[in-house]
Amino acid sequence: MDNQANMEPAAGSAAVNAASDAIELLKSDHRSVEKLFDAFDKAGVDDLDARGTLAQRACEELTVHAIIEEEILYPAAHKALEKTNELDVDEAYVEHYLVKTLIEKFDSLKPGDQGFDATFSVMSELVRHHVEEEESELFPELRKSGVDLAALGQQIATRKAELMKKLEAAGSKLVGDRSLSFGRVA
Repeated sequence: MDNQANMEPAAGSAAVNAASDAIELLKSDHRSVEKLFDAFDKAGVDDLDARGTLAQRACEELTVHAIIEEEILYPAAHKALEKTNELDVDEAYVEHYLVKTLIEKFDSLKPGDQGFDATFSVMSELVRHHVEEEESELFPELRKSGVDLAALGQQIATRKAELMKKLEAAGSKLVGDRSLSFGRVA
């Protein structure tokens, strides 16, 4: 019993250390959103409650993720990467802009409305493309750059916790209520 009790903190500590790597934290966010996209695709066309809830949750998670990347990851990447690789970061900002534009459409679209499913589908495709580029191009370049991914991970984890707390306080109703925005925080 004592051995097992002694092993649990070590295992928990290892998990915390692995999770504190910025790239691993962001990849975890990617997997979470992909699961929401898959669940939306599997939800029945007539299950408007499920489709609305899944779209709302995806928009919330994407908003938090985009804020974190734009405030912490991308500025660090600009500093750490050579000029030739900065194009990946600039492209990521543009892709975020497009996703944010689609998220804003959900302010006026409700499940069952014409264009709701199409908007979600396009957003899903754009995000999947963005994730593929980040994970195959930007993240490996960051790993090679020598940037302190553990320190970035701590910043990301702290900021994400702040944003999730704000989202929870707003009642997790980001779509349509503008309580959590993409604006930069001073």
